[in-house]
Amino acid sequence: MEQQGALSSVGTVMLGVGNLARSVEFYRDTLGMKLQQQFPGFAFFSAGGITLVLSEPLLRARPGTGGAVEVVFSVDGVRSAHEALGQRGVHFTNEPRAVSGDLWAANFDDPDGHHLSIFGPV
Repeated sequence: MEQQGALSSVGTVMLGVGNLARSVEFYRDTLGMKLQQQFPGFAFFSAGGITLVLSEPLLRARPGTGGAVEVVFSVDGVRSAHEALGQRGVHFTNEPRAVSGDLWAANFDDPDGHHLSIFGPV
């Protein structure tokens, strides 16, 4: 039996950013994510079954509240995604490596220092 009021899914992940234009360029142009909509202080991206929101007001309201958080992007092939992103200027902090059986990962940061990674088969 499910507990009443239990949280069962994530619909949105919001990241605080210092410069929305710079971050939109990174997520849209460098990472190739689809920008759904944008208005002053906010940008909304399609991220599979969730929405990734970039927010200047969030960073202003909660400065320095980052923690051990990482946004993981699922990819069909880590090596090919690593190569394509590298050609678009992404600087990886960890090169592709096996992390769990046949699954690989590679890590990088966005312009605001949020930890990101790609994850999937080699």
